Amino acid sequence: MNITWDEESYENNFSFVHHYGQEVLELLDVPSPARVLDLGCGNGALAQALHERGYEVVGLDDSAEMLVAAKEAFPHLSFVQGNALDLAFEEPFDAVFSNAVLHWIDEEDQPQLIRSVARSIKSGGQFVFECGGYGNARLIHGALAKSFAVRGFNYQVPQYFPTIGQYASLLEMSGFKVVFARLFDRFTPLRGDDGVADWIRTFQQKAFEGMSEAECEEIIREVADVTKPELYVDGTWYADYVRLRMKAIKVDE
Repeated sequence: MNITWDEESYENNFSFVHHYGQEVLELLDVPSPARVLDLGCGNGALAQALHERGYEVVGLDDSAEMLVAAKEAFPHLSFVQGNALDLAFEEPFDAVFSNAVLHWIDEEDQPQLIRSVARSIKSGGQFVFECGGYGNARLIHGALAKSFAVRGFNYQVPQYFPTIGQYASLLEMSGFKVVFARLFDRFTPLRGDDGVADWIRTFQQKAFEGMSEAECEEIIREVADVTKPELYVDGTWYADYVRLRMKAIKVDE
């Protein structure tokens, strides 16, 4: 996961991430009080929502900046810094919940990620998550690829956006049974006059590594202009999101 988070900017411009995460919580139906790990908890908003449902929550994130904000906002909750690829808790959880995180893990590391999650869940426990799915932000990524190419650069999408079949196979190989899976479009409103430009600056940092600031801004502005006819509607910018929402049960060993 190679990205630096500005928590204040994230909350001001992209709070929709945890707002939409409230919908994912509805898939989690382990009886409370149960121990739940919020994997990639960010600023702690969804960990608090889990707490309000009666769960004993531990929030884990690898961003020190986000965890500072989480601990300040929700001092009654437990937050730890850690790597999702190497979870090391003494006691397994009844469920692991994750929202808008798994696509940040490189494709080659996904099997290790799921094995790590599997080790952290009790037999019969639930893994409930939503992440970017196949085709996510296709218009934006396509425009970025073209702008990179005309300047002699090769654009690589920094995230992993799987199909249902791809991710179901990974889950099954690590001892999970998939009980719910949905891949769906979600045309998502962005805040501010620079919605798409700010989205690129926040979420696509890795793709611009090695470029000058001037080159980055030129490309970002060009992409905003190119995508505006489809992504700027009635005075609001949108991201052409596709989301993958799944629930899997760890099979008894």
